[in-house]
Amino acid sequence: MHLVVHADQRQFSLRDSGSRLDGSGWTDSALDHRIGAEPGGVAIATARSDVVESSVTVFAAAPAVLAEAEHVVEADLPVPSGKIVISGPADYPWQEKFLSVPVGRYRVRVSYVPAGPPPVTWNEHEFGEHYRYVVELWPVTVESDVEVIRQGAAVWDG
Repeated sequence: MHLVVHADQRQFSLRDSGSRLDGSGWTDSALDHRIGAEPGGVAIATARSDVVESSVTVFAAAPAVLAEAEHVVEADLPVPSGKIVISGPADYPWQEKFLSVPVGRYRVRVSYVPAGPPPVTWNEHEFGEHYRYVVELWPVTVESDVEVIRQGAAVWDG
């Protein structure tokens, strides 16, 4: 699924449709890792407070790590409803995107791949690099902590 998401406040999220995120996942270490994990979902830090390009793909097992990614981080996402909501913090309900998956726990890998501006109107006055946020999910049975696979340069400048 290819998406362009409004990453207002430099983030967008994936969450179970029965959950809400409250921001408690944004600890000091989460800011360094670029992912805020909460019981109901994950918030993904972006380099810009702007529209960003993303893709979300579900796999049967963990895929290979993308060689071109500057930063790669993983976290768990429980999906008891079988429906994942993908949205920015300022999105109205009609702007949210949905992905149906079998009920269960998923591992979410976010890869920050350098890119040009998205193919839609974007804010050329907003500072920050352009990335394509590649989100890959696969089912897991064992709960795991957030793990940084590859640490990139800081995106929290400015």
